[in-house]
Amino acid sequence: LRHRVQVISGLEHLNADPGNDGAGDHARANGTFLTGVRVKKTAGSDIYAGISLDQIAAKHVGKATRFTSLELSTDPHRKSGGCDSGYSCAYESNLAWRTATSPLSPESNPRLVFERLFGAGAHGQRGDSLVQRRVQQRSILDFVMEDAKAVQKDLTHRDKAKMDEYLTGLREIEQRIVTAEGFTDIPDPAMPTPDGIPSAYDEYIRLMFQMLALAFETDSTRVSTLLLAHDGSNRTFPEIAIAEGHHSLSHHRDDKDMIQKVAQIDRFYADRFAEFLTALESKQDSDGNTILHNSMIVYGCGNSDGNRHTHANLPVVLAGNGGGAFHPGRHLATKATPMCNLYLNMLDEMGVPALDRFGDSTGRLSDV
Repeated sequence: LRHRVQVISGLEHLNADPGNDGAGDHARANGTFLTGVRVKKTAGSDIYAGISLDQIAAKHVGKATRFTSLELSTDPHRKSGGCDSGYSCAYESNLAWRTATSPLSPESNPRLVFERLFGAGAHGQRGDSLVQRRVQQRSILDFVMEDAKAVQKDLTHRDKAKMDEYLTGLREIEQRIVTAEGFTDIPDPAMPTPDGIPSAYDEYIRLMFQMLALAFETDSTRVSTLLLAHDGSNRTFPEIAIAEGHHSLSHHRDDKDMIQKVAQIDRFYADRFAEFLTALESKQDSDGNTILHNSMIVYGCGNSDGNRHTHANLPVVLAGNGGGAFHPGRHLATKATPMCNLYLNMLDEMGVPALDRFGDSTGRLSDV
């Protein structure tokens, strides 16, 4: 796979730095990763970030597929409350943001992902169940819309604004259903429906990556995010004989044994990612190239040093050739460059009308 990936050093997300907000680097790192903006410090409902890279792309290419975008996670998801030094859990649990105030909650159950994509039941019977599912979704959506409109007149000005945002989200869901109904040729993979979330974490990640590979292979969507673990996760890794939590180990204080264990965890995740890329490289796209050749996949995180909480020189891999636009198979060294500069390059290749700026971008990378 060496010829399909490039390591890009020197990229940074300085809007995740503390500034005047103090502690909360993990929430900021997660909330900034695909938005490039400085998220509002709040543990309440008044969250504020920015539209994410994936959702800008999805608005441009989403109508060509059954699903505008697909949001996935292999991490427990919390929608409310505080998770990191006064920051809402919404920042830690979500990568995708439809608007500055509306994150898109990821699905963490592989079975539900599969049934959403292809329908429930055995191979050969899923098409009918998918049609029934959409009818039920429409019925529920109609009920919720009517109920929301009924209570709207009694709301305060602030609550009306939130309700308007909520209704906008419902209308977008309705539009997604309409879009999906326009596709009558529903793929039906020759594999059993997943049972649910595997007990072994490595199998869990493999299965979720398999769901994502199937979504790309069947052209069910062309835009997706997968949160493997939120920034600050303290998961243990019995699969590789590591009993200490990831977050605890990342505050290693230059202890060689702890640093080695963090490296083992990094390798654990990278191996699963490589398996996913191998699956995409093995599948041919409609133009004869591999799916990986025609893809742009960012793999990385918003903290470069968990011990010091730094957001410069981030660990970033860009996989895929972008259909021939990019030149993988190397290390691209940049110096103190906003991560959002890379994002502008990616949006250009998605055919998004040229943006002057995204997040804290200062331009585009000249040689990707």
